[in-house]
Amino acid sequence: MNPRIPVFTDDPGWHGKRLREAFAARGLEAVFVSLKDCRLDITQGHAGVVIPGFDRLPDCAFVRGVPGGTLQQVIVRLDVLHALQMLGVRVYNDGRAVERTVDKAMTSFLLHRHQVVTPATWVCESRAQAHDLINRELAAGHHLVIKPLFGSQGMGVRKLVPGSALPVPMDEHVDGLYYLQRYIDSGEGRWHDHRVFVINGKAIGAMVRHGASWVNNVAQGGRCEVLPHTGEIAELAEAAARAVDIDYCGVDIIRDRHGKLFVLEVNSIPAWKGLQGVVELNVAEALVDDLLAKLATEPQLSLASS
Repeated sequence: MNPRIPVFTDDPGWHGKRLREAFAARGLEAVFVSLKDCRLDITQGHAGVVIPGFDRLPDCAFVRGVPGGTLQQVIVRLDVLHALQMLGVRVYNDGRAVERTVDKAMTSFLLHRHQVVTPATWVCESRAQAHDLINRELAAGHHLVIKPLFGSQGMGVRKLVPGSALPVPMDEHVDGLYYLQRYIDSGEGRWHDHRVFVINGKAIGAMVRHGASWVNNVAQGGRCEVLPHTGEIAELAEAAARAVDIDYCGVDIIRDRHGKLFVLEVNSIPAWKGLQGVVELNVAEALVDDLLAKLATEPQLSLASS
């Protein structure tokens, strides 16, 4: 096995350090590479993908970040992940899993299709359709949340209540598309939700995030508290992971005032700094061990070592 493992990221930071330590503990070297610096080389004598710093394709790769960009740039960065997988490189998480979850509309669709409880959601381009829907929901006593289709850490999320200005196509948080979700009230003044970390289909850690507002993300100031990773919340998170068919993920779950649980999002490139602060398990080591176990048991194409 090639002892050097590319970790795709533009900002290694805290998470990169933990992954480097985890790989080193298994006798492997994590090499940080940006997908922006990778390229397709579709010429005679080349496998088709070039990763800077690698003379030959690695046996596996860890995806810690897919940088944003134009639609064309993002497509090619995902093409690199797809091509590596087809060439026999074990990509963790693979391009298809990243695509299904970075796109909130597809995540919501897959959760609904697999009967995983998620808030009522609407996605459309038409301003007239969106405004009719918003007015209808508000008149029925429901508040709504509008989110960027692509985004994380609670950035660009806005709640719509009676009297709110209706979003317009040029709104920086709309960008010509309306992703609307019925607001789930976890208790005004006692806002909280749950983050469950799932690896290989099993919940391995969980926490409650208490927010200073209705947005509970750690990046937005949420306070973390350990939660048992068993029971109905864990089972719902595991069902969500199965629905999107993913190696590992962070599943955001909320409980409404009546005790009903809903899956809000599934994150294919989840941060775990907040979780690591409240659980004993070394999350980076658990991720690395799962990747290596999959690499050892799944058949690999010979092209990966060409």
